[in-house]
Amino acid sequence: MKTFLDTVLAKANYQPVRLMSILRDVQAEYRHIPAEAIDILAVALKIPRTQIIAVVEFYSFFHLTPQGRYDILISDSITDRMLDKENLLSYLSSALKVKVGEVRADGLVSLNNTSCTGMCDQGPAGLVNGLALTRLDRPKIDEIAILIEGQTPLQEWPAHLFAVNDNIHKAGLLLNASFEKGTAIQAAFSNGTSSTLAELDYSGLRGRGGAGFKTAMKWRFCAEEKADAHYVVCNADEGEPGTFKDRVLLNSYADQVFEGMTLCAAIIGAKQGFLYLRGEYLHLYDKLQATLAQRRDENLLGTDILGLGLDFDIEICLGAGAYICGEESALIESLEGKPGIPRNRPPYPVSSGYLNKPTVVNNVETFMAAANIAIHGGDWFAKVGTEKSTGSKILSICGDCAKPGIYEYPFGTPIRQILDDCGAEDVMGVQIGGPSGTFISNQELDRKLAFEDLATGGSFIVFNHSRNVLAIAQNFTHFFAHESCGFCTPCRVGTSLLKNQLDKIVNGHGSAGDVAELEKICQLVKSNSHCGLGQTAANPILTTLQRYPDVYEKQLKDISYEPGFDLDGSLAIARRMAHRDDAAAHLSQVEE
Repeated sequence: MKTFLDTVLAKANYQPVRLMSILRDVQAEYRHIPAEAIDILAVALKIPRTQIIAVVEFYSFFHLTPQGRYDILISDSITDRMLDKENLLSYLSSALKVKVGEVRADGLVSLNNTSCTGMCDQGPAGLVNGLALTRLDRPKIDEIAILIEGQTPLQEWPAHLFAVNDNIHKAGLLLNASFEKGTAIQAAFSNGTSSTLAELDYSGLRGRGGAGFKTAMKWRFCAEEKADAHYVVCNADEGEPGTFKDRVLLNSYADQVFEGMTLCAAIIGAKQGFLYLRGEYLHLYDKLQATLAQRRDENLLGTDILGLGLDFDIEICLGAGAYICGEESALIESLEGKPGIPRNRPPYPVSSGYLNKPTVVNNVETFMAAANIAIHGGDWFAKVGTEKSTGSKILSICGDCAKPGIYEYPFGTPIRQILDDCGAEDVMGVQIGGPSGTFISNQELDRKLAFEDLATGGSFIVFNHSRNVLAIAQNFTHFFAHESCGFCTPCRVGTSLLKNQLDKIVNGHGSAGDVAELEKICQLVKSNSHCGLGQTAANPILTTLQRYPDVYEKQLKDISYEPGFDLDGSLAIARRMAHRDDAAAHLSQVEE
């Protein structure tokens, strides 16, 4: 083990900030993070072993106990469930002779659920040792079972099991744009970085991750900060269920994304950039590394880029299964080799980000748009869309539609047109912006895709009338409870209370008082949580309750009160230990 760890540590230059990549290598080698490895790493990196354990326990892809040689995770996203995922998981469990959540006795295989894997357009989906499995069905499961029982190495598995398609159905302003590598960088230096920033400002480009902060303003604030180092970070941790556009952009437009990051570096004075790639996109890692290597060979990264005096390089950092790391300050914490717990703000990353230095954090789509604006000018972008929402938006569309995949529309496009294009029929509602966004009913289809109406980071899930509104809200609420980082009480406790209270109603044990209490908890979680996860965790309940109060009402029992906790049942063990079962050993709960 010591020899292996020495190699891993040397590759990471013994830097504690690279703890995530170190732990990923250890996990891949030993199928978990052994206690002995933690001791060695703590000494070598000069950090407390408790810090390493905290990181391992925080991320769902790290484990302190061994997993199977074939570690299979099946996506539990709502879209996978809509494609019969639960029955397939049961079939897979039977075929592999292992229970869900367990490791088989011989250590060959382990099986569990995981959150959305970013394959919503080609589910049911999963991961095997981190690599994507798509369009799972019974024949594929039979094939996988045979390969595992035969202990066939993953590199020898048939390629069709790992096929991940872009599924671009409608290209627009950005997806149709192309340019020679280096053109955006040359344009910025030819026109001057100040003029380029002015064009970016004129374009009206706003962050495409969902928050919509003006890109030029963010870059200007960062550039004006005095420091001995500035950093550029591309947030490719799109963990919002139903979102997969960044996966496609990095697969087919990576050069434009990296060019946008380099453009940002020229403007803010950064020498180092990071692409934070969600762990579920491990299948893209080698391809992206090859793209970066080629850019270095072509003098588009590294020292004195294109002879313009610009020094800048990009490093890829892989996440390890934590939705919260999509929040920019949590992502920065993760980049620094820590649990991805959101920071207090202010200060904001533009003044105190990575290593407490000025840092720009933008979405994949944002950097791609910025590169194109540097070439084509601000007006090229600004003349598309609306006054407050310029340009286009790339959508990840999935759910009950004939053609799930990637679509690009000018801002201001009616939702009805989008649904027509993707082949959605008998629409009951649409979840826009993922679970943290807004659920709209079929009475709102003339609303517009725009920051001033329906803003979204890109997720667009369609539901027809065969779907149960409460089941949808329940799935999303369970997702938030599972993904809470646990840092603040309103989110840690509140999301669990929301889950339990909604479950009580969905299971037919709720009263009108329980709905009132549910709304009260929603407002507490929304108003008092530390970061965006908690502040939006109640949205699935609030937006569906607002639009479908009758659905909630029909689920209620015709009673004024039913306890959510079985007090008498909880005393059963005590009664057995005391050998008592008389009336005095039982308690009843009544409403006062």
